[in-house]
Amino acid sequence: MEDLPLYALLLALAVLLILSAFFSISETSMMAINRYRLRHLAKTGHRGARLTSRLLQNTDRLLGVILLGNNLLNAAAATLVAVIVSSLFGHNDLALFIGTVGVTFAILVFSEITPKVIAAAYPEPIALASSYVLTPLLKIFYPVVWFVNLFVQALLTILRLKPGENSAAQTVSLEELKTLVLEAGHFIRKKHQGMLLNLFDLETVSVDDVMVPRGQIEAVDLDAGDDVLHNQLLTCHHTRLPVYRGTLDNLVGVIHVRKVLHQMRHGAITGAILEKTMRDPYFVPSGTALFSQLQSFQENRERVGFIVDEYGEWIGLVALEDIVEEIIGEFTTHAPTQAGMAIKQEEDGSVIVEGSSLLRDLNRKLGLRLPLGGPKTLNGLILEYFEDIPEAGTGLKIADYPMEIIQTQDRVVKVVRIFPSLAPVTESPEAEERIAGR
Repeated sequence: MEDLPLYALLLALAVLLILSAFFSISETSMMAINRYRLRHLAKTGHRGARLTSRLLQNTDRLLGVILLGNNLLNAAAATLVAVIVSSLFGHNDLALFIGTVGVTFAILVFSEITPKVIAAAYPEPIALASSYVLTPLLKIFYPVVWFVNLFVQALLTILRLKPGENSAAQTVSLEELKTLVLEAGHFIRKKHQGMLLNLFDLETVSVDDVMVPRGQIEAVDLDAGDDVLHNQLLTCHHTRLPVYRGTLDNLVGVIHVRKVLHQMRHGAITGAILEKTMRDPYFVPSGTALFSQLQSFQENRERVGFIVDEYGEWIGLVALEDIVEEIIGEFTTHAPTQAGMAIKQEEDGSVIVEGSSLLRDLNRKLGLRLPLGGPKTLNGLILEYFEDIPEAGTGLKIADYPMEIIQTQDRVVKVVRIFPSLAPVTESPEAEERIAGR
């Protein structure tokens, strides 16, 4: 080899560094490629994606052929530098030391760090292209790789490690999915991001969080007079109405207002006629997850459910529309009797809201971070805080938000002023994600 001209030796050294760089860039790109996008490309018939997927199915073999080639080339480059130094300077220890440092520097810069940085920035095109070369190389050097992996597997067995099982068991958690959705801002529209995040939350949100409390439900009393029933059906704001007898505790069914109004053409509506057309009430246990309830509505072909507590008393109503609104946002017009949201936005930044407003709605629409683990309404949260009925004009602070009681009536807080602008600003990523998702 010493008889070769210097330019041939230098050219061979450059080729060895380039080939070593190929193995380095292939290794990093294979490990950094997005596995989910790789599966998608493989399903669409991309040949490079299929080859890459097959290589990644046996990581030990893939790394074996890459590291085998990389180390052989680096060792050959170091030997070649020793030959070049010997041909130029003879057996000079200082020159050999300088040559060793030089080739180490060249390998680090040109064959290791630079290729790996490039591969980390563009893993997909590099991995797909390199798979066309690594696949035949793996077949050619498979006996050598297999022999080396025998010692690797023996060492892993001694250490009681099973990397294959651990990698197969890796799954994406719900919180990781939320993070993926939030970081996909350039690919998913903001409105669609909100819908996906709301869909993920259906397992953590219960029917109690979206129900209409019993005191705000419009219902029909079968014992009322015919004129009262007639006027109530003509002026109601819903297509389905609960039916009770005497008191709301005695719930007996649900009527479809459109069907009843169709019968009104043929004569007056009486309690007996309503009783014939009504359906039996559909009850839902308190605490049921919204996703489970959505499936129950689908299986039972129901649209309205009455929530019952642990004592068997029904405490509110949840409709299919309420669950759909949790996913896509509000799209229906609420009745005047239903709880409102912001009544008035003051110049000082405060907001006046109904005490019966749901905490989830306040958090979502006003960007607040009121606690959701206990009471579901602002009135319930304030009563829990005081453990008493506060008087009008009383000030308090919940979750760092100053509030003022504007009006109390019939043992409930009716109107509250909230000062969101006076609360300290949090920089917690978890809080920001929660606000963005809801």
